[in-house]
Amino acid sequence: QHHQLRARIFSDRLGWEVNVAGGCESDAFDDIQPTYILAVAKMGRLAGCARLLPTLGPTMVANVFPSLLSAGQLRAHSSMVESSRFCVETSLSEGRGDGSIHQATLTMFAGIIEWSMPNLLTEIVTAT
Repeated sequence: QHHQLRARIFSDRLGWEVNVAGGCESDAFDDIQPTYILAVAKMGRLAGCARLLPTLGPTMVANVFPSLLSAGQLRAHSSMVESSRFCVETSLSEGRGDGSIHQATLTMFAGIIEWSMPNLLTEIVTAT
């Protein structure tokens, strides 16, 4: 489900040039055993997802967007993780107030932090 959500968000809604096959978006970073954080709404519908990668290996920030980094390189270490492909199903009315951040976004942030703590991660890097 999360690869389908990514296709709807990144390709359909945002118009990014991403690899979509069979209605699912994926890239080479999905092949290197990332951790996925998922937010699930009532009735089991996927509300959001994010991909987490250790920064000591390949990451989108270091390998795709190095121009966003000071001196063009990431000062990676074992206590740092990259969050990429973070997306929320904004069409869900559940959990959304007028002009406020969707509850799924907050749930995703909390999930990333909760996962990071027992894994001794102290820094999260992402490109937005």
